[in-house]
Amino acid sequence: MKLYYMPGACPLVAHIVLEWIGAPFEIAEVKREALKSPEYLRLNPAGVVPTLVDGDFVLSENIAILHYITDLYPEAKLAGEGPRGRAEVNHWLGFLNSDVHQSFKPMFSPARYLADSSQYEDLAAHARHRLEGLFALANTPLAKHDWLASAGRSIADPYLYVLLRWAKAKQVDLGGMDGLQRFFQRMHTDAGVKAAEHAQGL
Repeated sequence: MKLYYMPGACPLVAHIVLEWIGAPFEIAEVKREALKSPEYLRLNPAGVVPTLVDGDFVLSENIAILHYITDLYPEAKLAGEGPRGRAEVNHWLGFLNSDVHQSFKPMFSPARYLADSSQYEDLAAHARHRLEGLFALANTPLAKHDWLASAGRSIADPYLYVLLRWAKAKQVDLGGMDGLQRFFQRMHTDAGVKAAEHAQGL
């Protein structure tokens, strides 16, 4: 398998999962200016990362890639066990992908939302406020147990970790969210996380 990535972007989630599983894989960095190149667009017509290539199978979209990896390696037990366990993991994946991840976009690409650059900081402030509320929701289960899903570590946890890295970089106020802080430190010192970050030069 080959994972196409940009350092620190959302492909870091799948990269951590691959490290956790111990699957054979390689990574290929995509420079921002190469995202719209004919070569890369042949792999991913949307011109975004991540892209996973497994033989003649090409897959994009973070959640699809995460589930594909865990279906290949079910013994890792990272997708939740049984209907309720899997549903709980998918609940957090959906929340992180649809709500939290998307709420960073006004800060990363404000020109998509506003033509007047003088309003960018107001847009960022609004995004930070929304993100604070969303992260507070993720803090609730982490005040009770070590991982987002009650049954243990899952593919949702690397996603939350990557989004927390972004939150710290964008000065989102996580004050008082002790569960998130403990979770971040636990992940930050995890061997698989450290290996993925080192490989991406982070």
